Amino acid sequence: MSTFSPSLPGGTWPLGDLTVTRFGYGSMQLAGPGVMGPPADPDRALAVLRDVVDLGITHIDTSDAYGPRVTNELIRTALHPYPASLHIVTKVGATRDQQGGWPTAREPEDLRRSVHENLDNLGLEALDVVNLRLGNAEGPQSGSLAEAFETLVELQQQGLIRHLGVSNATAEQVAEARAIAPIVCVQNMYNLAYRQDDELIDMLAGEGVAYVPFFPLGGFNPLQSSALSAVAARLDSTPMSVALAWLLQRSPNILLIPGTSSVEHLRENAAGAGLRLSDEELADLDKIGH
Repeated sequence: MSTFSPSLPGGTWPLGDLTVTRFGYGSMQLAGPGVMGPPADPDRALAVLRDVVDLGITHIDTSDAYGPRVTNELIRTALHPYPASLHIVTKVGATRDQQGGWPTAREPEDLRRSVHENLDNLGLEALDVVNLRLGNAEGPQSGSLAEAFETLVELQQQGLIRHLGVSNATAEQVAEARAIAPIVCVQNMYNLAYRQDDELIDMLAGEGVAYVPFFPLGGFNPLQSSALSAVAARLDSTPMSVALAWLLQRSPNILLIPGTSSVEHLRENAAGAGLRLSDEELADLDKIGH
């Protein structure tokens, strides 16, 4: 096991009665190409997960749809029985087809089956946090989440889920969910160039609800990538480090879940996210998304 244990950037944030490091880990990249099938090197994937814990990270994001089942089974193999401080966040609401697509699966029976599959494959009696995945691969879509979210609330009342969240959601759907039951997090697409949720982030911060951006570097066009790279060059850093550091400084309720299948990149991400950006650098970066 690794003995490398730098202090993680960003400190911690509460997910209900759970406390997680703001710098977390997203497990999606541990599956095979297209998030389908096993990794080419399972031992390497297991080593990454063990290093996650060694680094002091207490927030792992996953889904039984990754693989499918692959990442959850890897997490169980690598880390079960889990440290008391480690909290695993999963999501339901989509499945996989033979072509590698992500068809929706939000009927009550789909959600009940998915929760039980996550429990079984992770080796848990209760899931710390379950996000309801909305929309589709193209992004959020308008529409009521009531029936699906109420199904998860029922499972929470049965003791199978501790806390709830939503993913790929519109601001209206976030409000609808919160009117039904408390949520501890919102997981949406957001980064330096994709800033549609700025108002939502600020509102959630005031309410003590975490915001978890996925694909934190996705969506940059060449001009925007050049602007990010210019700041990184001035700081003798990398675009990934600057983008992660910007997210941590953007709002205290932002939790990071960058994914990687490499121990080296995991450590680089953890160290790079601790970069402290000046007001001038933040102002230059803010121009990318406006």
